[in-house]
Amino acid sequence: MEDECRVLSIQSHVVRGYVGNRAAAFPLQVLGFEIDAVNSVQFSNHTGYAHWKGQVLNSGELHELYEGLKLNGVNKYDYVLTGYTRDKSFLAMVVDIVRELKRQNSRLVYVCDPVMGDKWNSEGSMYVPEDLLPVYKEKVVPVADIITPNQFEAELLSGRKIHSQEEALAVMDVLHSMGPDTVVITSSDLPSPRGSDYLIALGSQRIRHPDGSVVTERICMEMRKVDAVFVGTGDLFAAMLLAWTHKHPNNLKVACEKTVSAMHHVLQRTIKCAKAQAGGGRKPSPAQLELRMVQSKRDIENPEIVVQATVL
Repeated sequence: MEDECRVLSIQSHVVRGYVGNRAAAFPLQVLGFEIDAVNSVQFSNHTGYAHWKGQVLNSGELHELYEGLKLNGVNKYDYVLTGYTRDKSFLAMVVDIVRELKRQNSRLVYVCDPVMGDKWNSEGSMYVPEDLLPVYKEKVVPVADIITPNQFEAELLSGRKIHSQEEALAVMDVLHSMGPDTVVITSSDLPSPRGSDYLIALGSQRIRHPDGSVVTERICMEMRKVDAVFVGTGDLFAAMLLAWTHKHPNNLKVACEKTVSAMHHVLQRTIKCAKAQAGGGRKPSPAQLELRMVQSKRDIENPEIVVQATVL
């Protein structure tokens, strides 16, 4: 019998659609992981719709849920996964929980998507309160093992700008020095040799050998852009990266190829279905652009590799 691998995922929940825990739970379960979900918010749908309603969990309520697990002696995890958070006291409580879980299990891996903002037309802006940045820099990233920032978030965390691949590699080294052994910059506006239809993602992994030596493996991937605004893709990416780095430790190339290829299949299926639903060349609505997760079960389980990573 295979050892069970258990993930504590602290993310948002929506009744309809796929973001946060809804985007993470299905792929992780399909790939054989037990997932315990704490819902940091419960909304009717994601906030890209015209309307949304719901409740937000505060740091005291998060602590209360964790205490319940602890009293029953079931607060034992192999992984912690976190994404979008708007509240700095909630984020600080997450760090306290991660620290306590790491004291119990020194091999626990914390996968953090430091969601803070993005670039539009080459201008970056934050969509969380600015007081979260020092919490991420000083508390969260130092306890994280795997982080998945976009280019803008990597620049915020490192305090450096990225204009070239060399600068991106230097930024990843700065991020390594802050704590995490694995850094994946999930998207960038660096020019691709394949042209403007492609996005570049970069990864860097520090591999520690028993003799104490450390080797850094760096990879680059070019992904075809999809002309639509999807929500939940970052949450899906982080969950699948968790799964594939677990199955391929010390092989970031393969883990990223499987993650990005599965993403490609999910997004292609989603855009195809959304366009068919919208009909007549009309722009699909947020509801029509919800990720086709269940329909992509086979691609998530066993992705055909369509994106090759280059070792730098």
